[in-house]
Amino acid sequence: MDLIHPQLAAFAAVLEETSFEAAARRLSVTSSAVSQRIKALEDRLGQVLVVRQTPCRPTPAGERLLRRVRPMQALEAEALADFLPEESTAASGHPIAIAVNDDSLATWLLPALSMLHRGRGYLFDLHVDDQDHTLEFLRNGSVLGAITAESVPLKGCEVCPLGALRYRAIASPEFAMHYFGDGMDAAAFALAPLIVFNRKDELQWRFMRRITRARLKPPIHYMPTSTGFIEAAALGLGWCLAPESLIKPAVDSGRIVVIDPGRWLDVPLFWQHAAVRSSTLQQITQVLRQAADKVLLK
Repeated sequence: MDLIHPQLAAFAAVLEETSFEAAARRLSVTSSAVSQRIKALEDRLGQVLVVRQTPCRPTPAGERLLRRVRPMQALEAEALADFLPEESTAASGHPIAIAVNDDSLATWLLPALSMLHRGRGYLFDLHVDDQDHTLEFLRNGSVLGAITAESVPLKGCEVCPLGALRYRAIASPEFAMHYFGDGMDAAAFALAPLIVFNRKDELQWRFMRRITRARLKPPIHYMPTSTGFIEAAALGLGWCLAPESLIKPAVDSGRIVVIDPGRWLDVPLFWQHAAVRSSTLQQITQVLRQAADKVLLK
């Protein structure tokens, strides 16, 4: 049983599944029926909502509507649980879309999601990006909430501070001695190969700017994996910043070293979510804060 209007349900399903065919399978209707519902919704609102290509994506008007529909889906699930519990087990419900950064996923977030799944039956649809960019998923309506480095709330959203993730500069002992034997300076940074998560990743550049104002162009590896960073550094591919809570085993075994124990980079993290009176969001916020308190710095 659905409480959300079928046209809105079809609209959300197409953008979540990225195609009319996949949305039709999820809704147990034909692709033609999905197309007709979205066309009727667009005619009613007087704006095109979906870019009909592979994968389907929202237009700017579609993003605005999707930001409204996301909280409605959470409230719908809660209403069904209150009035028709036999038809609304959370485990068979709609996954909750959340944007997260990969380092949180690798350090403290999974225990929180596990607690929410085991205790409440929640399912999750995770969208992963750099913490400086996860807010874009919330801005365009793709998710209900986001773990982000941005403390200023989006319009219609609330912010909960989680704490700071501390990053250390690491490398293999041989690499550190070869490139940074005389310390961290512009000359060393310019020559030492650097490991970066992706082209959006600014952490290493921020760290280097704290030490030197030189315009640097070091050799770069792009490796979009948090745990792989540590292994790559241990194998001598380059130096990088990695969460302090992740590197301890490799440091204890001597596979990597902290290049300069007196320097680090703290990245504050925040939980932003739609500002609606939702028990689902309250539960998620509470559990995220509890999990973050065990790992993140205050």
